[in-house]
Formats: sequence, structure tokens, C-alpha cells
Amino acid sequence: MHEVVIGIMALAVAALTLFSGFGLGTLLMPAFGLFFPLPVAVAATAVVHGLNNLFKLVLLRREVDWDLVARFGLPATVAAFGGAALLGALAHARPWLTWSVGGRSFEVTPVGAVMGVLILGFAAFELAPERGDRQVATPALWLGGILSGFFGGLSGHQGALRAAFLGRLSLPPARFAATQAAISVMVDGARSLVYGVAFAAVALGGSMRPIAIATACAFAGSLLGARLLPKVTVGFVRRVTGVLLVVVGLGLALGLI
Repeated sequence: MHEVVIGIMALAVAALTLFSGFGLGTLLMPAFGLFFPLPVAVAATAVVHGLNNLFKLVLLRREVDWDLVARFGLPATVAAFGGAALLGALAHARPWLTWSVGGRSFEVTPVGAVMGVLILGFAAFELAPERGDRQVATPALWLGGILSGFFGGLSGHQGALRAAFLGRLSLPPARFAATQAAISVMVDGARSLVYGVAFAAVALGGSMRPIAIATACAFAGSLLGARLLPKVTVGFVRRVTGVLLVVVGLGLALGLI
């Protein structure tokens, strides 16, 4: 039963995140966490996330804006090393707040609270009415790359910040998704060099069958998303991105994610 739940979640989230460029790891990890210890859930999600990004890049490689990848992706990749290193230092940090509801306890951690507030700020920016030229200056792209890469290495939530910056460029949906995938592969590779070996060891200690099922379903979801891309407007992508930013931001700030 747990494999069915994980597979359905992976398929649905992968199809949706092809549009938004983020969310697979954030939304899939709780599905794994329902049935496996947290370290195994994190490791399993990391494996599926990395493989699915590579698959999306293969699907949409002709749509990648490589100039944007260089301006945004390179600083993101460098910053990911720093974020991943800081993660080790904060691994045992005490939560700021613990609360419970319905017999379940939740912890508001320093990393989660800061990330949640940042993401909610970007959500408000993303959902604000369009005003004039939506182009983002080059310095802002470098700053966005550094922020998304750093927090990608720190907490794995790289895509929300990246989407908030790149979403302001009014890229066509296919180019938006392809460029996001290329940058994500770079950041995933950088952070994996810091903690990927440990993740792989933990993953091998759990069941590999759910990981394989989730990966296959995520591939299917990405294929479905690619077929739907021509029917999706930029406005729809922005609205979906903004709503997901709100959900993820609140979840992180309140300790739900």
C-alpha cells in the first residue's frame, strides 16, 4: 500500500513541478516519511529528485536558456557548497518552538523559520499584480542564484527561491521549466558532493523498491507535464508558482515541513 501512495504522489507532483520548477522534494519527502525513518525518507527523496531533474533536462534540453543558466546557475552552484557545509554545523541546533495538534508534534527550526519567511515574501512578490516591465536586472539574477543555491545546499529548498526570481522574466513555459531543470541539476550535483555519500549509504540501508517506483512514476509525471506544457500560459505558471510558494512558506515557518 505504501508503494502505491508514494508512486501516486511522485507522479502527480512531478507533473505539477514541471510547470513550477520546484516542489518535488518538498512534497515527496512527507510521503516517504509516512512509512520510513526520516533519514531514509530524506535519502530516498534526494535520489528521486536528482534523477527526475536529469530526466526533465533530457526532455527539454532544446529549450534551455544557457545564458541564463550561466548568470544564475553558476553562482547558485558555488553557493550550494556553502549551504551544504552550514547544514552540517546546524544539524543539532535546537528548535525555536515546539507545538502539537491532534496528538502530533511539530518543531519550528531556525532554518525552517527563516526559509518560510523568505518564501512567503517571494510569494507576495510573485502574486502581486503585474506592473510594467517584468525584466530582472543582471545583479538581481546573481543574487537570486546565490540565495537559491545556498538554501538549496542548506535545506534542499532551492526551487522556490529560484522560481521566484526566474518567474519574473516572463519566459515561455517550456523554456522556464527547462532552464530550471538545468540549474537544479547543477545545484544538486554540488550539494551531493558534500553530503551525497552519506545519503546514498542511508538509502541503501532501506528498501530500494519504493525509490525505484517513485523514480519511475516521477518520470511518467514529467512526461505528462511535458505534453501539457504547450497548453499552459505564463500567467497560469505564475499563479501555480505563487500558490505553491505560499503553501511551502507556511509549512516551513510553522514546522509542518
